[in-house]
Formats: sequence, structure tokens, C-alpha cells
Amino acid sequence: MANKRGASPARSAKPGKGPTASKRVTPKGTGRYTPPVPKTQKVSPMWVPIVMFTCLLGGMFMIILNYVSILPKSPHNGWLLGGLGLITVGFITATRYH
Repeated sequence: MANKRGASPARSAKPGKGPTASKRVTPKGTGRYTPPVPKTQKVSPMWVPIVMFTCLLGGMFMIILNYVSILPKSPHNGWLLGGLGLITVGFITATRYH
């Protein structure tokens, strides 16, 4: 079978070139359109990681200091719940970080 110039396809193709030389496979699309994320949402403000780490570390230290009886009236469940609350706020803030 000849192409437009009269040469066979096997002779016109260069060795190592063409679709059979590459092992990459294009994934099939899911059929759903996903719009691109706007640039304004890609970068979090600087306060997000600061609040996240402050709450996580503050909650951790509050729980530890409660159990070694350094905080006033400790061990007390209020300190434990406060520490767990701070850790929860830290995790919620971590989901907002881009």
C-alpha cells in the first residue's frame, strides 16, 4: 500500500519515531468537565497556616500540660476538652489550606 509520495508506510517512517515507539498511554476521559480553579483560590493567605499550626500545637501542649499537672486545677476535663477543641480547629483550618 503506497502513501501520497509513492513510498510504502514502513519505508517512510523513521526508526524509533511514530506512535508505536512510545509506551505512553493517554488515559480515557471520564466524560465530566472539571473547570479550572481560578488563580485567586490557588494561594491561601498567610494567616491560614499560622492559625493551623498555632491551634494544633496549642492544643497538643494544653493536653500535655494538663496531664503533667502544670495548668491550674489540673488534671481537669476542661483543659482536655479545650485542647481537643483547638486541635479540631487546627484540622478544620488545614482543610482550607491550598
